[in-house]
Amino acid sequence: MNPRIEVVALDCLMLRLFDEIAEANMPWMLAASERLRAAFGEQLIDLVPSYTTLMVHYDLTSLSPSQARELIAEALSDLSPNARTAGQCHVLPVWYDLSVGPELSLLAERSGLAVAEVIRRHSAREYQVFALGFAPGFAFMGLVEEILAAPRLSTPRKKVAAGSVGIAERQTAAYPVVSPGGWNLIGRTPAKLFDRNRDGYSLMQPGDTVRFEAVSRAEFVNLGGDDTPLEVQA
Repeated sequence: MNPRIEVVALDCLMLRLFDEIAEANMPWMLAASERLRAAFGEQLIDLVPSYTTLMVHYDLTSLSPSQARELIAEALSDLSPNARTAGQCHVLPVWYDLSVGPELSLLAERSGLAVAEVIRRHSAREYQVFALGFAPGFAFMGLVEEILAAPRLSTPRKKVAAGSVGIAERQTAAYPVVSPGGWNLIGRTPAKLFDRNRDGYSLMQPGDTVRFEAVSRAEFVNLGGDDTPLEVQA
């Protein structure tokens, strides 16, 4: 770990803890988050984690930039990985099908694997939730096997159905709401990923883990999933 502080705005500092994305980063990120929340207390407006960074948004009327830097240094003093139990493990049912996951065939072609093997490999791994962003409840997860990695679509779709499961590079995610998007879609989950009535709104939080479980179309619909085929983009 090589912590560095970067200026984002007058009242925002970016703490960069790592240079590369890795699952092993998460215990350190969680420990740093806990320390920072305790150090800043009510003077902390927001703390936004990402794969390798923590953005610290503080109250500029209560703290000067130099004081904020001092609090960050204090929080990092003798930092050690969080020894507490890891976050919650979520099992998300997914209907993997070309009608809702049109890039299944593309990933199979790129990897040289059969579609069934792409599905097996994607659902065989437990993924780390690294960060939330892009849309409310959108959890960035990883890392998918390198053989399944694929770049984002050159032209993003104007409309991606809620629950759509996709891959971008070595990340995987499920769209919580209808939105534009350029990820390679491989299926759809009926899980409610964002709920205004849920504490924290998002089903998943950084530090949680996720496992995708392949289900049949009948199971998907029975769980409340929408099996309407993805609209073909003009």
